[in-house]
Amino acid sequence: MSSLHSNSSYSLLSDPFLQFPTPSSIKVVWFTEFPGIANKIIYGHNLDQEVIARTSQLSRTREDEQSKVNSDYSQTTKRVIWRHEGEIRGLNQGEKIPYKVVSFVKNNKIESKIFSLTASPKKKTPLKILLTSDHQLKPMVAANMQKVVETIGQVDAIFFAGDLVNIPDRASEWFDDQQGGAFFPCLQGLANYTIENTVYHGGQLTQFAPLYPTIGNHEVMGRWSENKRLSQQFVDAIPKKIAKNIYLEKASSINPDHDPDIEKKWVKNNSFNTDTYEEIFSFPQTESNNSHYYAVTFGDIRLVVLQVTNIWRSPNLNANVQGRYQESEKALNNPENWGYGQHIFKPIQKGSDQYQWLENELNSEAFKQAKYKIVMFHHPVHTLGGNIVPPYTDPLQNIAHDNDSNITEIRYQYPKENDYIIRDLMPLLETANVNLVFYGHSHLWNRFISSTGINFLESSNVGNSYGAHLGNNKRPIPPDYSKSNYVEIGDPNGLKPIIPNLAPLKDENNHPLPYIASNDLTVFSILETEKGTVSSYYFDTRQPDSNVIKFDEFTILSYPSS
Repeated sequence: MSSLHSNSSYSLLSDPFLQFPTPSSIKVVWFTEFPGIANKIIYGHNLDQEVIARTSQLSRTREDEQSKVNSDYSQTTKRVIWRHEGEIRGLNQGEKIPYKVVSFVKNNKIESKIFSLTASPKKKTPLKILLTSDHQLKPMVAANMQKVVETIGQVDAIFFAGDLVNIPDRASEWFDDQQGGAFFPCLQGLANYTIENTVYHGGQLTQFAPLYPTIGNHEVMGRWSENKRLSQQFVDAIPKKIAKNIYLEKASSINPDHDPDIEKKWVKNNSFNTDTYEEIFSFPQTESNNSHYYAVTFGDIRLVVLQVTNIWRSPNLNANVQGRYQESEKALNNPENWGYGQHIFKPIQKGSDQYQWLENELNSEAFKQAKYKIVMFHHPVHTLGGNIVPPYTDPLQNIAHDNDSNITEIRYQYPKENDYIIRDLMPLLETANVNLVFYGHSHLWNRFISSTGINFLESSNVGNSYGAHLGNNKRPIPPDYSKSNYVEIGDPNGLKPIIPNLAPLKDENNHPLPYIASNDLTVFSILETEKGTVSSYYFDTRQPDSNVIKFDEFTILSYPSS
């Protein structure tokens, strides 16, 4: 059990973190491993006011034999985690209010330290926003978050472009993984991760600044099992329409009374879900916003968050691999074990619910009147990384048979002309004069700008990298696939990466590199609204006493309000 803020055998599992402020309110959330007799937020300049928190239990958090925790789990086991959320109302914009959280259990009072909170900022308030993604318990995340606070001080918000942890149902990845780099500890200054004999504790960020999350592929769990390892369940996701077809074949035995709730639960448990992500975070409770895609105003910013992500499958063409381009040989004649390629979790193509929601949002006064229009999602639009190939579209399945009608091969194609991001999403964003599109997924830093003036930033090299595909570093593509459809080198969607304009890294020939893809350097980016600049910094973890280097800075063009 965590020793966080405890003077007894009980403790808080996390510090409080802030969610979705409005002009007069903000939500405060924290976690424990006990329900508590009472759970309160104490706040006010004299800490003389209180709000009773609503308490709920996370429904799918578990541990297994691969978990790195104090307890010994020999099999997949439910881990009971309690979430507490309270909303402080009646706030004045611009006024910082002290607060702490208190949980009572038996005869013990367990409380956090005192932090501060504030309502959402007024327009024209100078803000510093951390742009980050793809933490996933990677080795340098604690160092990265620590250097944010040491370099920038307190930020005003965190825009997080997905992939918060690796296995979303594994509780320890959020709270207390013993390697020292779990999600909340890194963002709360409570981490304990050692690199080159230096211990990094992360930074106190979410206790003071709201975090706006995005669904990436690592927020999605696959088919539910009582027994399989969590890592197996994570990759075992199939499209919901496939699960629905399987359900219909078995409905008479699964659900003889045709209960719609049973059907819905069965399809979810046998396809994929984002339940733990949705239970951990708060979301704007309005008619249009939801946990999958939402829009909020924060000072001069209108932030639009979309769910643009698909399952990651290996490009490996070994016969035993269930990959992005093929099914494994051993599963060919068992459709229930097919992976169905890199299938998309939430439709974004023209006509889909999410697309129509986005159309409405881009036409809203809140969006049109915002000085800075920012769109955030997980999957890259332009990148030198590997995860942009194949194109972002539904896989087309091709099944080959022998003369006896046995399946000999299942391959997947992804026609580039059907790339939903380029074909459907980008025309909307270009017409709407979006200033910045921020995303992650490929674990590197690079940026681009379109002919229409949209800035594209991927700043996801916070803890490791899988490399940039330039020169001889080609993306792995099946040899018989069209190299115009599956691009091996550069940005498949036609933009040239921009070389950092302050202190670019250089190759062995002393040529400046238009990216950072390093397992030694960790990168973070800061948006400052006073001047509309995005500054990117790196820190060399091999030299713990070295300075953080600002290597790039650009201005987001603010279009005139319509």
